[in-house]
Amino acid sequence: MSQTANNIFAAVLARVHAAVNALVAEGALPDGLDLSRILVEPPREAAHGDMAANAAMVLAKPAGKKPRELAEALAAKLRNEALIEQAGVAGPGFINLTLTRVAWLDALRAALAAGPDYGRSDIGRGEAVNVEYVSANPTGPMHVGHGRGAVFGDALANLLDFTGHRVTREYYVNDAGAQVDVLARSAFLRYREALGEDIGLIPDGLYPGDYLKPVGESLAQEFGPSLKGTPEPEWLPVVRTRAIEAMLAVIKDDLAALNVRHGLFFSERSLADRLQNAVEATIAALRAKGLIYEGRLPPPKGQPIEDWEDREQTLFRATEFGDDVDRPLMKSDGSYTYFASDIAYHKSKFDRGFRNMIDVWGADHGGYVKRMQAAVKAVSDGTAELDIKLVQLVRLLRGGEPVKMSKRAGEFVTLREVVDEVGRDAVRFMMLYRKNDAPLDFDLAKVIEQSRDNPVFYVQYGHARGQSVFRNAREVLPELPEEPTARADVLREAPLDRLDDPAELALIKRLALYPRVVEAAASAHEPHRIAFYLYELASEFHAQYTRGNASPHLRFIIQNDPLLTKARLALVQGVVAVLASGLALLGVGAPEEMR
Repeated sequence: MSQTANNIFAAVLARVHAAVNALVAEGALPDGLDLSRILVEPPREAAHGDMAANAAMVLAKPAGKKPRELAEALAAKLRNEALIEQAGVAGPGFINLTLTRVAWLDALRAALAAGPDYGRSDIGRGEAVNVEYVSANPTGPMHVGHGRGAVFGDALANLLDFTGHRVTREYYVNDAGAQVDVLARSAFLRYREALGEDIGLIPDGLYPGDYLKPVGESLAQEFGPSLKGTPEPEWLPVVRTRAIEAMLAVIKDDLAALNVRHGLFFSERSLADRLQNAVEATIAALRAKGLIYEGRLPPPKGQPIEDWEDREQTLFRATEFGDDVDRPLMKSDGSYTYFASDIAYHKSKFDRGFRNMIDVWGADHGGYVKRMQAAVKAVSDGTAELDIKLVQLVRLLRGGEPVKMSKRAGEFVTLREVVDEVGRDAVRFMMLYRKNDAPLDFDLAKVIEQSRDNPVFYVQYGHARGQSVFRNAREVLPELPEEPTARADVLREAPLDRLDDPAELALIKRLALYPRVVEAAASAHEPHRIAFYLYELASEFHAQYTRGNASPHLRFIIQNDPLLTKARLALVQGVVAVLASGLALLGVGAPEEMR
């Protein structure tokens, strides 16, 4: 099924394009107009109709026409389209469209015919996209903040896949640098403890959590006391490797509990081990382009710059690509900066064929965004794009009170503890029920409430309620198939013209909005739009169900009218299918029943 066939907004946009082309053919408009900026959207006010088109506003100047005059000409063409009941012009040149009732009923039939593919599109055209998310240092179990980035990145990857992109889900393993040496020393302390030594209090600067005890015990089993008497330069690389492997196993297990899985784990240490040092090779390539020089940075004005030093150093010309200052690539001790490694890492993404890259970072990395985007422009000669999504902090509460630290982690509440307490679905939905760059209060008590105030319950209950309608409907329609696709095939042949209640038509219009919401969410890299939409759809469905309790003639099942029952069940089928589809994009389950 084509994208236009199951997306009524795309169908109307095609009609607007056709109207423009008709005016071009008549000589009323010049040839070669750029139609890509034309949008067909829901109007801000429902009184203005079903859709609004900006065609006249964006084409008037290149066409040499007055916007309102052009809008009137386009509206005249659009009034001849079978699916358009009214086409009017408002303000400086917006075209307001009202669709026929038949057009909306056909949209419901198209949704039922598309089944699980309803909302799927090919706007990505097979483009390769690299989504890098989580990338927590392998120094301990994941905390709730990591979980938000994990859920966001995973849902975004789902969305991009659903809209025709070729998605690689990547985890950048920060297994180089001082933090993994601290991990190794902390694990070595637990190794000594496992051998029976009283280690006392964990010294400042080492990781204090109990999660390293199993690592120490494993080291004791593998090596016995042999490491204990060797100097640090000998045991450090051995313990570091074992500790990183153990922590990555813990992280992968935590992610799996959240239903997050990556296709690729990319090691930072490998950059220095392959291709005779990829960092050096990347810097050499930038130097050949004239983008590396030796110089001094001026003292920072206003906000301090954390990597400013008053000395001659190796600098990247980041300001040529939109950054505020040029950036150092070498530390005073001659080692590379983290930024240098990050440039090489993103160069590796570019070399692997990615022209579209998305990084999901914690909010504390906000000051790093401009320089990294500058670096990607530099290594790709402007042919690659990096979108960085910052994920704000999560404040963990229980009944409005802050949650205490974890005994296991020593410094924070682990993600796994939260998932084990409230369940994967609650964690994933609530992490996405707010825009990624807004702080999130996650209340462990509220996310398990069975009320409208708990969005994940309310949406899942909408799906379960729809399934209960089908179970009850078999008293009137015993032949109704249980399998969703077969059921949808039967119900789309129902007499949908019997759906004449205004709230039923409003619910159909909400369903018809889904493909557009999916495309917009994927294009903007904003999966929270799906969560918001699902809550609105569930709210309308619950409201219609409740109206049937008060007014029996509005119920979905009418005992003495099987044809009307079929028509209303077609609407219910559309609701449960879209709820299931949207929940799947968010990585959340769609239960058949809830107790």
